[in-house]
Amino acid sequence: MAGTRRNTTPDDPLAPVTLAVGQEELLLDRAVQQVVAAARAADPDTDVRELASADLQPGTLAELTSPSLFAERKVVVVRTAHELAADSVKDVKAYLGAPAEEITLVLLHAGGARGKGLLDAARKAGAREVACAKLTRPADRLAFVRGEFRAAGRSATPEACQALVDAIGSDLRELASACSQLTADVEGTIDDAVVSRYYTGRAEASSFTVADRAVEGRAAEALEALRWSLATGVAPVLVTSALAQGVRAIGKLASAPRGLRPADLARELGMPPWKVDRVRQQMRGWSADGVASALRAVAAADAGVKGGGDDPEYALEQAVLAVARAARSR
Repeated sequence: MAGTRRNTTPDDPLAPVTLAVGQEELLLDRAVQQVVAAARAADPDTDVRELASADLQPGTLAELTSPSLFAERKVVVVRTAHELAADSVKDVKAYLGAPAEEITLVLLHAGGARGKGLLDAARKAGAREVACAKLTRPADRLAFVRGEFRAAGRSATPEACQALVDAIGSDLRELASACSQLTADVEGTIDDAVVSRYYTGRAEASSFTVADRAVEGRAAEALEALRWSLATGVAPVLVTSALAQGVRAIGKLASAPRGLRPADLARELGMPPWKVDRVRQQMRGWSADGVASALRAVAAADAGVKGGGDDPEYALEQAVLAVARAARSR
């Protein structure tokens, strides 16, 4: 039954409905935690119910959101809402039209075509929306790290943020954990020397370190980084991915229009300015034929590590050597 509820703003965690859209688990969990924290700040006895889509049967939502004798505040979280059955979707859509007082409904939706009707209905009903898409671009992960330090009220240099992303990689939970550890352990500004001291082993194990040394033509250092990364558990497919990204970046910069201002060039290439500067330094010695041969070598290694060969380590070594040779092809 609907009731009179206090006025809320679009950014208020206690809005009647919060829609968390995307597939980044850390961000989805944080969206839920933010709502629960706000609800418990308003009422410490808030009841929190979390359900998977399969648990939300017809009638379940009505039961969970029906008024109680004690008018308790409640948060109802529905995970994988894009997988709800048709009858349950009908229940949720009906609820969106008349949300109950003292109830906050949180829908976690992957955001794709599946379950789009529910997504559209929640948006049309004015649900508060939280973006939880996977951060696939290095620039996005860099912005995430900066945001973590900023939220903690701490200052970190751009070089420190970049060093942390290079060392940790793409796992957002690990990046958040590293930011939290540095914030707790380090006084004053966090710089790249601090990051190196804490995460030097991780930096050496990074697939991107292997790629950087290879595209710079430093074969011996690239092979050393490769062996260390494999010994510390880095997946071979991450190495081929990093090699491919490194070589493609060389090719993109080499074929970019001449005379563009740095900011325009970064926009044209889809790279942050620091990345353009790094690639510009790395591309000395590269030729168009070198880029093509390196990409072929990386593609062959990628097939090898994904089951097309008997020895993934050997396939990676050959790819690293081929990329390093190509870096001296001019």
